[in-house]
Amino acid sequence: MSLPDLLKGRLSIPVVGSPLFIISNPDLVIAQCKAGVVGAFPSLNARPIEVFEQWLQRITSELAEYNAQNPERPAAPFAVNQIVHKSNDRLEQDLALCVKYEVPIIITSLGAREDVNEAIHSYGGIVLHDVINNFYAKKAIEKGADGLIAVAAGAGGHAGTLSPFALIHEIREWFDGPLLLSGAISNGNAILAAQAAGADLAYIGSAFIATAEANAEQAYKDMIVDSTASDITYSNLFTGVHGNYLKKSIVNSGLDPEALPESDPSKMNFGSGGSSKAKAWRDIWGAGQGVGAVKQVVPAAELIERLRTEYQAARERLSSL
Repeated sequence: MSLPDLLKGRLSIPVVGSPLFIISNPDLVIAQCKAGVVGAFPSLNARPIEVFEQWLQRITSELAEYNAQNPERPAAPFAVNQIVHKSNDRLEQDLALCVKYEVPIIITSLGAREDVNEAIHSYGGIVLHDVINNFYAKKAIEKGADGLIAVAAGAGGHAGTLSPFALIHEIREWFDGPLLLSGAISNGNAILAAQAAGADLAYIGSAFIATAEANAEQAYKDMIVDSTASDITYSNLFTGVHGNYLKKSIVNSGLDPEALPESDPSKMNFGSGGSSKAKAWRDIWGAGQGVGAVKQVVPAAELIERLRTEYQAARERLSSL
């Protein structure tokens, strides 16, 4: 395991909760961290920017209070996702607040910038970068990222197309630092499989949509519960970048998920919502192929306990082989 020091002894299971656009909020992040999983949210979920600072104040203070009361079992650290793309006109302001509040982990997406990494390193924070192939993985590390999130086929939202086994293998041939795996991980067996394949941590998103704390419509949560892998479609129409979405939400928006046109990637816009009248993630709901493992809407702590129980059972089963 090549875990950063700030994660050692702080996790109940080897999991980072992925930042879910619109959905991740302080309630979910704090619940995840207290249950021993890294909770994360996109800075752009907090609008306007004054709300972002309020969120940082609340999360840091509540976790500090929890840690003071539970020194033998402190909360996991939290993370903020920054979209490092030219369409994000809030990046500089958001980054300054992350430095001010010394956010422990920054997750960067859609671009890698040395100045962003240096700003986070200035106070001892770490940067994990989303990648969908080995080329972008090398670029991220060259520009100073501390770790990588391998976004493989089947992941919710902006997903890659490579098998997790192929992607992890190619990265591990040259990189021995922190490595996370994303892609249809919704149960304890898959968490252990991610580690067996060479990752340090599993990166889980879709399962946390169907939690009590998540800022998602009840219909969205219910659709996650009612769906399986066959209910997911892969398209770049809605943001300009390919991603996985729930077919039923596409149908409900008046579109045919089997006949979606291609979008112009040069017109992607993550600040205001993409290139279709039906907007991701407001109307078109993202989810990964692992939704079949989600059977009910529960509090985040209950979901994490299920994952922990399944993970331990998987370890015991394999050790007996």
